[in-house]
Amino acid sequence: MGATEDVLIDEAEQELPSDKVADLVEYIVCGLVDDQDSVSLDVTDGEEGALIEVSCSEEDAGRVIGRKGRTIKAIRTLARALGQRVGTSVEVEVVG
Repeated sequence: MGATEDVLIDEAEQELPSDKVADLVEYIVCGLVDDQDSVSLDVTDGEEGALIEVSCSEEDAGRVIGRKGRTIKAIRTLARALGQRVGTSVEVEVVG
């Protein structure tokens, strides 16, 4: 491999800060739901920060949101805390 190929591979392997937060959100959500295969995350990076949309089955959406929204509020708090640590602003939304 030449030097140019090494640079291209290194750039492709670099993880965005929002990817670390998405990994955390996915880990938490998969621990809450019954159908882990239905869980998917859509991460959109913008100038303002990152938007992480969590998709899961309708039955599991209630578990992710929790009573009075307490569970999703806790997930958002953790995601924002990690986002600050890695240098990005993060929002988490549940898309049933």
